[in-house]
Amino acid sequence: MLTGKRALVTGSTSGIGLAMARALAGAGADVMLNGFGDADAIEATRSALETDYGVTAHYNGADLSKPDQIEAMMQDADAKFGGVDILINNAGIQYTANVEDFPPEKWDAVIAINLSSVFHTTRLAVPYMRKQNWGRIINTASAHGLVASVQKAAYVAAKHGVIGLTKVTALETAETGITANAICPGWVRTELVERQIEARAKEGGISIEEAATNLVSDKHPSKQFVTPEQIGQTALFLCSDAASQMTGTHMSVDGGWTAQ
Repeated sequence: MLTGKRALVTGSTSGIGLAMARALAGAGADVMLNGFGDADAIEATRSALETDYGVTAHYNGADLSKPDQIEAMMQDADAKFGGVDILINNAGIQYTANVEDFPPEKWDAVIAINLSSVFHTTRLAVPYMRKQNWGRIINTASAHGLVASVQKAAYVAAKHGVIGLTKVTALETAETGITANAICPGWVRTELVERQIEARAKEGGISIEEAATNLVSDKHPSKQFVTPEQIGQTALFLCSDAASQMTGTHMSVDGGWTAQ
């Protein structure tokens, strides 16, 4: 389905991003990974994509809080792949505190990685996609791009911004073969969420599994976590011909959270 396409997935050395990278590779796309982690583990992940799916996989460790490193990453993708057909902006960080206690440097870091990096990769990818008259931009937003929760000022602001940027990008490319859409996951049991589960367990003096059940039940009517693989398959659908007239929208995969 995606043979011959080149994909860049940010924040893809684990969790949701890796699941999306695997889904694209499974459909035949060459993939560039990006993210932090143990160098040997990242190399094993990169190599496994090539072995398991018969595609070409590269890795770029750009720090997405730094625009110059983002630009270098995009140039690296161009040098190794000849361009980016599919851009998935997935990298994200979290910090929680009440607004009056929120450290300004933490605000800046969350906005830089969760929102500004999406702008920088998009502005650099769109010119190539216009030349090809084909492209898929998929931004990992969040249920928090649609609704708010306490103590998440920067994250909620950034994810709302991601959805707004997605809509603008879609309108500006509407007469081309480019689409821009956002995926809004609910609770996915990634490392980021695992830390919140651990904090809840410690605070309440309860087990990790009880804390996990409480966390997901607070928001998901389904009382189940979304899996990374489900997000990966959603991204794959957005790359398909069936989604060629879907642009500027968001797809909620959240166990019913935002239906309430």
